[in-house]
Amino acid sequence: MDKELTLETVKRFYTLKSHKIYSLPIVILMPHSRCNCRCMMCDIWKGNNNVNQLEEKDIADLLDSLKELKTKMVVMSGGEALMHPNFFKLCRIIKSQEIKITLLSTGLLLKKYASEIINLTDEVIVSLDGSREVHDKIRNIPNAYDKLNDGVQELKKLNRKYRVTARCVIQKENFRDFANIVDAAKEIGFDQISFLAADVTTDAFNRPDLWDNQKINEVKLSVDELDDFYNVIESLMVTHSKEFEKRFITESPHKIRRFYHYYAAYHNKSKFPEINCNAPWVSAVIEADGSVRPCFFHQIVGDIRKDSLAELINSEKSISFRKNLNVKTNPICEKCVCYLNLSPFAKL
Repeated sequence: MDKELTLETVKRFYTLKSHKIYSLPIVILMPHSRCNCRCMMCDIWKGNNNVNQLEEKDIADLLDSLKELKTKMVVMSGGEALMHPNFFKLCRIIKSQEIKITLLSTGLLLKKYASEIINLTDEVIVSLDGSREVHDKIRNIPNAYDKLNDGVQELKKLNRKYRVTARCVIQKENFRDFANIVDAAKEIGFDQISFLAADVTTDAFNRPDLWDNQKINEVKLSVDELDDFYNVIESLMVTHSKEFEKRFITESPHKIRRFYHYYAAYHNKSKFPEINCNAPWVSAVIEADGSVRPCFFHQIVGDIRKDSLAELINSEKSISFRKNLNVKTNPICEKCVCYLNLSPFAKL
């Protein structure tokens, strides 16, 4: 273990102990508020007529904080980050600090920008919601699956070793397609696929007005669907055991089974799976209007256009939030679908 890594590890340990952030390995940016899909489980696209975006100056001003906080990775999220008119200029600014860039994408623009993506990012994570018909229905975009497929093929044609993975939100419209989703990911040529349950309770993903019960019931599984979901999962363990063994499916069988308990908990048939998360201690989310959150789901702590990121995440308010946050009992954390537990020894 070299000196730099030892120092970084110590800083991460001290951050977790003191609640003051000395090292912030991951920063998630939402460069642009628009999206080119109309997904049923996300409302970001509903704000397409009210566009916010981070400018080159915002990213340039952010560099001092990223350097001070020893940030290793920036995740470009959205919406669809590729819709930003100067997206690759933002990437060049970030790359000037030798920071890795991960792009989260709907996949619709991958083919158009394949060369720039390979040159200016380190990996792409693409949303895949099902086999062809299921994916197109959930995305509510004609030929979305084929466009995604064409984009991945173009990336791999330009650089076979460039890492492209898939991420899927399992919910009412696709849980029966679970095995087909894994097969589709293999057929398209993804390097790996990961899964999440659907968030139905927070204001994340452009939901300032929380969903009513009718909308929630369109996404979460009903009590009558739970037995089918259980059987789908158990069947997957048998039919796709090799995909688990080879880690083509990122999650372990145990973690996949947690999705059943997550949806069952809404019907008092189980407890919500216990969460082990340190996201507010190892990452921060910067939205397209400059707002900063400790994670996707907790409240805004400030604005990078008014104060630096380093000042915001180590303000008295932010330190107090982390100090008093118990992720095992907090009502937002209890139902979290996108938790992060990053070891101080993790290399990014």
